[in-house]
Amino acid sequence: MKVSTKGRYALRLMVDLGVYSKDGKYVSLKDISARQNISIKYLEQIVTPLHRAGLVRSVRGAQGGYRLSRDSEKYTAGEILRAIEGSFAPIACLETEVNECERYNRCPTVGFWEGMYKVISDYIDSVTLKQLIDEHIESTQGGCVEK
Repeated sequence: MKVSTKGRYALRLMVDLGVYSKDGKYVSLKDISARQNISIKYLEQIVTPLHRAGLVRSVRGAQGGYRLSRDSEKYTAGEILRAIEGSFAPIACLETEVNECERYNRCPTVGFWEGMYKVISDYIDSVTLKQLIDEHIESTQGGCVEK
């Protein structure tokens, strides 16, 4: 299992918004692009599903841009990644609530795949956006972030 470039960049975009969209301020994709070294076109492809999922808010116009739709501690990395990547199920039969595989009850490996899925889900759902933001701030020049 690999997280795509879009998934990786989605987390970076959300961290950037968490750092720079304080007090309800909207942040332009141009500014995010400059800080994150990601093209505006690519950011547009990433922000669209995040907006559709209700993870970011947007405003058009000269003072427009994007901001988080809620406090950073209320997001998980898993929620953000799933908005971009979809399911993290390692096999197709685990992608739905009810496993419809005809071999499910006699599959010798399904327990392994379910365990793998649980470990991945538990981890990505345990990391909050706030944690990622705090780690980023701590790692940038002693906590100083360009404003």
